[in-house]
Amino acid sequence: MRQQWLVDSRAAPYAALVLRLSLAGFFFAHVYRKFAIIGFDNWWNGLTKAGYSEWMLQYTLVAESAGAVLLLLGIYTRYVSLFALPVLIAVTYHWALRKGFWFGDGGAEFPLAWTMMLVAQVLLGDGAFALRVPALPWERGATLTGPRTT
Repeated sequence: MRQQWLVDSRAAPYAALVLRLSLAGFFFAHVYRKFAIIGFDNWWNGLTKAGYSEWMLQYTLVAESAGAVLLLLGIYTRYVSLFALPVLIAVTYHWALRKGFWFGDGGAEFPLAWTMMLVAQVLLGDGAFALRVPALPWERGATLTGPRTT
């Protein structure tokens, strides 16, 4: 017996767009907070004093900046979402250990939801109104059964 998927192919690209723009907004808010509210030096020095290595902070900053700009434009959406996943997984783990699950207590509820949103974006692809960019080297020559979504 063949499984029938109930996906509205007319609305799915717009659902991916809404998800992509929501994720970009979250990333923009976090980058803005680092530079405009708490100050970049305070953020960087506070985390290095807490024992985080500089490469982790660099990765976090690049992942959040890429998430803000590239997800907004729909450029390499799947790869940007995959690139940002380790940061969100680590943040979820950190807050789950420190504060538990519930967001109201400062826990992992929101970071976990953000992580799952990134996973969904990886699965959905660019969505509507994404900028078209050249295929990456490993994508060249690949045949797709539908419209290009990455």
